[in-house]
Amino acid sequence: MTPAGWQLDGVPVLVVGGSAHALGEVVRLREQGAHVTVVADELAPALDDLVDRGLVQRGADVTEPELVAESRLVVDARTPDERAGGPDVRRLAREAGVPAYGVSGQDAASPGESGGSVVLVGGGPGHPGLLTRDGYAELLAADVVVTDRLAPVSLLADLPGDVEVIDVSKIPRGRFTPQQEINAILVREARAGRRVVRLKGGDSFVFGRGFEEVEACREAGVPVTVVPGVTSAVSVPELAGIPVTHRGVVQGFTVVSGHAAPDDPRSTVDWAALARVGTTIVVLMGVETLPAIARTLLDAGRAPETPVACVMDGGLPSMRVARSTLGRLVDDGLPDGMKPPAVTVIGEVAALG
Repeated sequence: MTPAGWQLDGVPVLVVGGSAHALGEVVRLREQGAHVTVVADELAPALDDLVDRGLVQRGADVTEPELVAESRLVVDARTPDERAGGPDVRRLAREAGVPAYGVSGQDAASPGESGGSVVLVGGGPGHPGLLTRDGYAELLAADVVVTDRLAPVSLLADLPGDVEVIDVSKIPRGRFTPQQEINAILVREARAGRRVVRLKGGDSFVFGRGFEEVEACREAGVPVTVVPGVTSAVSVPELAGIPVTHRGVVQGFTVVSGHAAPDDPRSTVDWAALARVGTTIVVLMGVETLPAIARTLLDAGRAPETPVACVMDGGLPSMRVARSTLGRLVDDGLPDGMKPPAVTVIGEVAALG
């Protein structure tokens, strides 16, 4: 963990290690304002996603003196397997006159004293302070944490060194862990006698496929409980100053998944009914399909000037808001720079904030 009192805003930090074990430390450093470069032969899916989104840089080889010398802090976040036979990172840092520290870890956790179990923890929109106290307590008590990229992953840096972290991220148009594989991991680790925390973004039961994981555990005879989380459907717009309801403006809101466009056979949403009801529409997982959604809402009677706000990276230092209208989405497409993960608000309240 970053030593207390260190000021990292704008500081170039080199992190060595690309497994899920390094993920929490990388995100925590970013939240402290550091400019992070990661060096590893392979990256866990969530780290790979951070690099693809330009939030973290990727370096080539830690033994390059220039890479170490250009950093003001070096963090060895490798697992024992990654360290075996590899360079002495802290020695390289010392030779370059750069401070360094290590993050300890092991490849697997020890079995718990009692039978294994699974607890689903809704992590909220991504900001570590929005995980509930119960959720944080469960996280610290875990033997194994099965996480994805939308969880508050900086909190993984708080875990004891013997906790195993398994990254099961699902990245749009990128690396993807099938749900059946996630279910199998939860059951396997619990049957090995471990206390398993499934750390998810938002709330596990709001488009998080959490109940599928509950059912898989129950069918396998594995004890499973759930800690609710702060849903991103409401909290992300709120973090951007956008209310989903407002007196005198709108009296309700509907949360829908936009992963399937209105004309996609997989879509079961009655978009025409949503257009007529006149409440706020909150769309999750709907960046690519947003122009098609806008066209369907216009065809059903919503006004072209209806405001649209898309909040990206909600609760993170990189959070930003792109604004448009239904008409402009149809005519001009997505605003520049608009990409997932994002929560989209459609309705008069989207002009607020």
